[in-house]
Amino acid sequence: MKVLSTAIVILGCTLIITGCFSYREYPVEYDYSYHGKFNKYHTYAFLENSYQASDTSVSNTIIEKVIKARLGVQGYKYKKEKPNLLVSYKIYFDSLKFHGYDQPNIEEWVRYSKTNEEYDKHYYTLKKGTLLIQLYDRKQDRSIWQGYATGVYGNIYFNNERQLKIAVRSILDRYKFLAEDFMENKEFVLEPES
Repeated sequence: MKVLSTAIVILGCTLIITGCFSYREYPVEYDYSYHGKFNKYHTYAFLENSYQASDTSVSNTIIEKVIKARLGVQGYKYKKEKPNLLVSYKIYFDSLKFHGYDQPNIEEWVRYSKTNEEYDKHYYTLKKGTLLIQLYDRKQDRSIWQGYATGVYGNIYFNNERQLKIAVRSILDRYKFLAEDFMENKEFVLEPES
């Protein structure tokens, strides 16, 4: 009986450890505009485009649900009329050539906010299976941030709900800005100890 219970404990621990290792972030890169006012945004809406309208798959629903949840946690409010940010996304199923930029870490850049920085353009060949998420400043009418997860180390299976959610989260992990005034005027109530 002792051997059986030991075997069950070992099997349980193995399953738990294996489950922890099965979550893997995808390789993610991001670029941003030196004109972005990252500490001033607080509302968003989705930019509808012909790609999203023609795609009737469940992917759009999953992507938008994960984006809404993440931005909500960061204090952003969904607002259809005149939002600060417009969110766009696209899945590229084939390989593509893509241009990005070699830039300072975004959190470091925001501290100094030098709008006269030079863009150091780089071209990438992205393998099959790339998800691109872009944030546009509605008033400036320009993209201010884009993040992309790619199947560099293997394909991202966009028909797999779990992998799609991980890809979206991996991208948005790189956008670390809270909505303007999100933490101001908040009261935190601690549960009384029992």
